Amino acid sequence: MTVPSDIASLALAPEGVRRIEWAAREMPVLKLIRERFQREKPLQGIRMTACLHVTTETANLAITLRDAGADLRVCASNPLSTQDDVAAALVNDYGIPVFAICGEDNETYYRHIHQALEHGPQLTMDDGADVVAVLHKDRRDLLPGVVGGTEETTTGVIRLRAMAADGALGYPIVAINEADTKHLFDNRYGTGQSTIDGIIRATNVLLAGKNFVVAGYGWCGRGVASRARGMGAQVIVTEVDPVKALEAVMDGFRVMPMAEASKEGDIFVTLTGDCNVIDRQHLESMKDGAIMANSGHFDSEINLKALAALSEAKKRVRDSVEEFHLQDGRKLYLLGEGRLVNLAAAEGHPAAVMDMSFANQALGAEWIALNHTKLEKTVYEIPHDVDQEIARLKLHAMGVAIDYLTEEQQRYLTSWQEGT
Repeated sequence: MTVPSDIASLALAPEGVRRIEWAAREMPVLKLIRERFQREKPLQGIRMTACLHVTTETANLAITLRDAGADLRVCASNPLSTQDDVAAALVNDYGIPVFAICGEDNETYYRHIHQALEHGPQLTMDDGADVVAVLHKDRRDLLPGVVGGTEETTTGVIRLRAMAADGALGYPIVAINEADTKHLFDNRYGTGQSTIDGIIRATNVLLAGKNFVVAGYGWCGRGVASRARGMGAQVIVTEVDPVKALEAVMDGFRVMPMAEASKEGDIFVTLTGDCNVIDRQHLESMKDGAIMANSGHFDSEINLKALAALSEAKKRVRDSVEEFHLQDGRKLYLLGEGRLVNLAAAEGHPAAVMDMSFANQALGAEWIALNHTKLEKTVYEIPHDVDQEIARLKLHAMGVAIDYLTEEQQRYLTSWQEGT
């Protein structure tokens, strides 16, 4: 049977299969879920559209959803994050329709989202809420058939909560990002390691001794800051939240406004989910040779229009590195076109981390499929018991045992009569 698709080349499939199988070795929780899904088929016949980074880890999630019985179509959630060999393998060896090509232009990117929606999904799975946005803007005719969805990332959850607050959200969505096993581990350990990996792969610069500016001290920022310090960098944090800024100070980092940090920084990483975090005035005060990268979901955090306006020439000097020759003679360097540097210049999060995130996605899809008739058109957090079970499965896979409360301890914690 011909599988609908638009990918770079089916000839890449053998390498994709090898890498998908390698990632699976580090994803034991998803493997256990897949084995249950194969038996129980909780998504049997449900049409799904998944807009995710098409990577080896995502492939293992897609295979799990397929084995749960879902009629799945996959498209990319970022034009630079698709691994073309993985896309080819999903189509050729696993029979999953994929519409994604690494480096696709904006028009192709959105055409692929539309193609992934053509079968009229009942469930959506997003990383950045682009499928939700297209459904609400361009394909409202499909909205009545959608019973629920899931959202992977901080940026997407922000967009969806805003839609829900305005009464604009057309169906219930589970915020996978709010799971402890997601934001504590994926955001902190995954983003921390993979962002540094992307910067080093792109530039091969020595981080030790560099002034390394981290914009935003959420879970992702915490991870990058700690990893940069571990590499010997002098870390500076910029923040707008006084509590997070205070935490960064107490964690031993220098904290200052971006207007000051821009004069000191050698390397800049943005992780806020906002726009123009590095703006024109910051670009104007940066050192000659400063390197900029973004690890937030969208390419809005560095003001690329201002960067272009300040420049008289631009050229690619390495894979994933663009040199901007400014009119005043300085040179600034942008990594991965200002998109997610960990995916644009590297391979994204390690599979062991995505094991928990995608376990949440799989179980979140199952939960919303079972409970959608009782849900309102708003954003829900992943159920706590699901989050706890994923953590237990991960510990078991790692060979780590923990204590359990005795009946006496449980009674004590739920009683008000006992105490001092």
